[in-house]
Amino acid sequence: MEVREGEGWRLGIDPTRHPFFALIGGHGWAAELTSDELIALWRAISRLRRQHAELVDQLMAEESIALELELPLSASGPSGSLWVALEGDRRDWSLRFVLCPGGDLRAFEGAWSLAASGPFAAALEGLEGRLGPLE
Repeated sequence: MEVREGEGWRLGIDPTRHPFFALIGGHGWAAELTSDELIALWRAISRLRRQHAELVDQLMAEESIALELELPLSASGPSGSLWVALEGDRRDWSLRFVLCPGGDLRAFEGAWSLAASGPFAAALEGLEGRLGPLE
């Protein structure tokens, strides 16, 4: 298992485990993800970070911003969705998500602090070549 972690976040990958090959965590919580769920989280966070970068020059120093995105999970699995939010200001932001895979599967939510969100997002983006195309 490959584990990347820092203060308030964790990302573990074990491609030999099925169906839950990833472990994500924050302060006081952790959850296992399928590959479709991890890819959806990766895509959502990447899109929100790009949107934030495009808008950051338009924000005044004291302004805050909240961006949200909901993505369907893979058509190959059960119906469901992943909702992700990025909230913060010009420099700092935090992440929240709610996973609702549908059917009788587990659902959960989690969040990363201002200090942990950037490093967690960067660790996710570091998996780009291993998870497939971003879009």
